[in-house]
Amino acid sequence: MRQGSKDKIMHGLSAVQAARSVLTDEQAAEVPDLYKAWEPGKAYSAGERVTYDGTLYKVSQAHTSQATWSPDAAVSLFTEILPGQGGTAVGEWKEPIGNKGLYNTGDRCRYKGVIYESVIDNNSWSPEAYPAGWKAIE
Repeated sequence: MRQGSKDKIMHGLSAVQAARSVLTDEQAAEVPDLYKAWEPGKAYSAGERVTYDGTLYKVSQAHTSQATWSPDAAVSLFTEILPGQGGTAVGEWKEPIGNKGLYNTGDRCRYKGVIYESVIDNNSWSPEAYPAGWKAIE
């Protein structure tokens, strides 16, 4: 490969890496392929995004991953990026499975035609099942 071509590729990779860090969760959810797959034994920073089994996650707290700490198993370390979370467009409420679907304070969802905002962290209940965890917005 010629040096000029190699330089262009390296510049392009640098641009992609820079873009990954400045995208909002909503934008990141549109291009999950920009993010690296989760790996055991890797140091992760809070706010970093990774993919696992086709799902985009955000690192909740800095840690060095272990083989048994995959995003679907380590509920306290990763949060699935869902519509209505972290400023993303509001989507339908999604029943949680493990840490998938946990809503934090300020996250929004649509439930039975009404938009709700979570008033607690790690909210796994629907607005109907636990009304104290939500406030109606519209």
